[in-house]
Order: sequence, then C-alpha cells, then structure tokens
Amino acid sequence: MTAALVAALLLDAALGEPRWLWSRLPHPAVLMGRAIAILDRHLNRGPHRRLKGCLALALLLAGALLTGAALAALPGMAAEVIVAAILLAQRSLSDHVRAVARALRVSLGDGRRAVAMIVGRDTAAMDEPAVARAAIESAAENLSDGVTAPAFWFLLGGLPGLVAYKALNTADSMIGHRTPRHEAFGWAAARADDVANWIPARLTALLLWLAAGAPSGWTGFLADARRHRSPNAGWPEAAMARATETALAGPRSYGGKLTDDPFVNPAGDPSPGPARIDAAVALLWRAWALGLATVALSAIFRT
Repeated sequence: MTAALVAALLLDAALGEPRWLWSRLPHPAVLMGRAIAILDRHLNRGPHRRLKGCLALALLLAGALLTGAALAALPGMAAEVIVAAILLAQRSLSDHVRAVARALRVSLGDGRRAVAMIVGRDTAAMDEPAVARAAIESAAENLSDGVTAPAFWFLLGGLPGLVAYKALNTADSMIGHRTPRHEAFGWAAARADDVANWIPARLTALLLWLAAGAPSGWTGFLADARRHRSPNAGWPEAAMARATETALAGPRSYGGKLTDDPFVNPAGDPSPGPARIDAAVALLWRAWALGLATVALSAIFRT
C-alpha cells in the first residue's frame, strides 16, 4: 500500500489533472457530486431531514466503498496507483493557487476571478490583500483536504477508504453548510467530515511547520489554531500563517454576510501580495516532499 501511494503521489505531482482527459470524461469528483445532488433532490424534503441526511450519507459511503473495493480487486497495482493519483490534488492545488498570484500581478479584477475558482466566499469586493489571504488560506486548508487526508485514508483503508473519504469530503462541500436548506440534511456529512479530517489536519500542520524549519512559538501556534471557527482548518492555516508571517482568516463575506472571525496569527502581516502567495506555494511543495519521504521510508522499512 505504501509503495502504491508513493507512485500515486509522484504521478499526481507530474501530471496533475490533464485537461485533455477531463474535457472528454467526467472527473470522479464530478460523478460523486452528481450522486450527492440526486440524493439531495430526492431525500432533502419533508420532515426528519437530519435522519434523511444520515441515510443519504450512508448510501453515498456504501456506494463509494463498493466502488473502491471493485477497483482494488483489479489485478496488479496499476489501478490503485492511477485512481489514487486522480483523487490526490497536490499539483492542481499548487497550480490554482499560483494562478492567483499571476493574476494579481495583472490586475485586481483578474486576481478576484482567479481566487473565486478556489474559495467559496464572496470575492467581488475583495482588495488585493484579501485576495492574497484567501489564496494562502486555501493552499493550507486544501493541502489537508486534497492531499494529506486522501493519502491517510488510502494507507488505512486502501482504495475503498480513499474513495469513501473523497465522497464524504465532496458531500461536506456541497451540503455541509448551515443554510436553511442544508443545516439539518447536511448535518451528518459535516460532522463526519470533521471526524475524518481530525488527524489529517494536524498532520498537515506538522508537515507545514517542519517544512518551514520548525519556527519557534509552538504555543502561539496552538492558540492560533484554536482561534479558527473550524476544528480542523485552523491547524494547517495557523501553521501556514506562522510560516509565511501572515495574518490569515479574519472577517470575510459569505452570501453577502460579513463574519466576525478573528485573525489567525494576528501579529503577522495583514496585507500580503503575490510574492507571499508564491512563498505559500513553495511551502506546499516542501511539505509534500516531507510527506512523500516519510511514506517512502515507511515502504522501505516494511520490505
């Protein structure tokens, strides 16, 4: 399993998400999204919506586990490596975040459009520092959701574990919101995603901290992580904030409503620019390399 993960991490880093392929075929995440939309459309109605949301999640995870098991049953290791590489997102994450820095160097409007591709908050009124902070935050959070957590669940549960995690994470992004429509129905997806990401988020923070040279102020970092409204996203964001000397999080707008979230690493620079985004992307790759080395060494010692 560790050897397959090493190969998948390298394949993802080399190829990312080839446009020529996914312009012709639906990406697995798209197929997962369609399944979630069907469950949402048919079950998210009438009374007992929280219970129906639990049923929807159970059906989704059962389908994901069966799909992963069928793929894992194929002969050889090629299927495992290819599917795992498709469901990892290191290359695409770094490309999308770096694109925000490039766009900001052209104009603020270009930067807003680029960052809107990777964040769910309102972007139309963002100034340049807000665009840069959003990109850096997305880099940290999605390193956990898109790389560390999938790798973690692949190591624990093989392809069934990886596919189930990706289905759960997709469900959380689609229905795990406190909106009138999804607060009850998406409750199970949101809580399960919190549990699934608890360890990976803290592992990601550790990788980022080590990749930054293990800077001092560990107790301050822990305090920063607890300031975040998310029980998991605060950990990689706090590590990224300290490593890049940037104040992250803070007030932001969702659906026209401004939050009063505190800043993570409030002593950091609240006005980063494109160069700070580039530094965050470089840190992503150093953290990825540390993770890859750890998995590779584990594979060597297990042989």
